[in-house]
Amino acid sequence: MDKYHKQVDELRKLEKGTLGKEIADCLDNHNLTLVPKYESHDLKHVLLDFKMTAEDEIRMQAFMIGNGNYSIPSFTIFFFGTLLLPDLWMTFYSDFKNGRNTVPVSEWTVEEYAFRPINELRTELAKPKQENINSIDMKRFTQLTAMTAIIAGIFGMLFCLPYLFSSNMADLVGAGFPFVGGAILVVGGLLTLSNISKGNKESQQVISTIANAG
Repeated sequence: MDKYHKQVDELRKLEKGTLGKEIADCLDNHNLTLVPKYESHDLKHVLLDFKMTAEDEIRMQAFMIGNGNYSIPSFTIFFFGTLLLPDLWMTFYSDFKNGRNTVPVSEWTVEEYAFRPINELRTELAKPKQENINSIDMKRFTQLTAMTAIIAGIFGMLFCLPYLFSSNMADLVGAGFPFVGGAILVVGGLLTLSNISKGNKESQQVISTIANAG
């Protein structure tokens, strides 16, 4: 039995109502097991009560982006989800807002929280985040600018895309440069958000270390 199958077996033995037991039940119900480096992904599905469906996967990514998890996989899933499911935009926006009003969970791990009652953890999630407004104004401005660049770049690329298949050289040249420019905006925005997310995680680790030392 490999490490992750053994870990799921240990989760099955936990008391009913704990996060770990709920994760094990969810995996068993879908004939799944923990995937290396993606254990926390299953934790979030169970903790945040998002089902193991394509629609709820997109909803969860909208929540996580609002929660401060600015990763390339999250943005990729969310972007294609909004393109394929425009009728759910308001639902995605609601999930995004819920993520903004919830304590950060991107660093939560199965090992750390498996033994905790899931209802207790969900109550903790609902507590308002304590933020220093003055210290985060610039960070929020940077985030907004990066997201604006991503959106502008995506729309620019989509607008130019049909012309890239034209047989007219003028169309190809005219659309090629804006398309590349849009791609640069998207990549730059994603890198900026990724760096901000890394900074947030490092800050959380420092705070956690200080708290444990105290």
